[in-house]
Amino acid sequence: MSTSIGEDAQLALDLALTIRHDGSGGVADDLATVAGLDAWTREHLGVAFGGVGGPSAAGPVVPGGALDVATGAGAGAGGGARAGAGGDGGAHGASDAELAAVREVRAALRALFARAVLPGAPSPADAARLMPARDAVERLNAYAALAPTVPVLTWADDADPVVRQVPVGEGSRPAATLARAAVAFLASPELRLLRACHAPRCVRYFLKDHPRQEWCKPSCGNRARVARHHERHRRPTQTQIHGVAAEGESGDQHEQHEEGRQREQG
Repeated sequence: MSTSIGEDAQLALDLALTIRHDGSGGVADDLATVAGLDAWTREHLGVAFGGVGGPSAAGPVVPGGALDVATGAGAGAGGGARAGAGGDGGAHGASDAELAAVREVRAALRALFARAVLPGAPSPADAARLMPARDAVERLNAYAALAPTVPVLTWADDADPVVRQVPVGEGSRPAATLARAAVAFLASPELRLLRACHAPRCVRYFLKDHPRQEWCKPSCGNRARVARHHERHRRPTQTQIHGVAAEGESGDQHEQHEEGRQREQG
């Protein structure tokens, strides 16, 4: 998109787009493994979080390092960090439970994306197994409540002062951070711009950049136009069939042709 969108909207979209076309006619999941979660968290949140679970997880939360409230970066302390897939703690502290929590936030978000684009159709990637909207709202609220925040003031030399809420302390983990971003985006005016791309092989959601935009990117628009062209020319219309018959057949031949066609259809 050429226009700027808010951080919450971008993060929510980024999470939804971890479900994507795999390039071979199927659907890929960037959050299929703990390693995938670690990589995605580093890229999109700027830090690697530890901790486990969500509203349905049993036991206490074990933090993997709080955010530094001044910078938003990982504190790196990690007395309670859990070991990740490689057996070490700290920056590799994502667990299977934490992965499940992030995936649950994503499922709730995509269910509400599907509701938001009505009466349009949702992304076909998960349209047949969407979480009920009421459950999705409850789930996002529950995860968002897990991360306490503090106001952090930023005031650059050439800009107005800005206050943002930064997760801090033991509740700082991907599921809570992502749920908060999702809640903020879903309640924002930007939600009106949300659409599902229905180009062949695309399963993406996107924000409309201009009123006539139909596809998430130009390549999708090209595929959709090519598909429509092939569909129009794939089979002749009845008018074309009758026209060819009238020009190239005698009356008896045309009648025999029509009788044969009707028997095949019957």
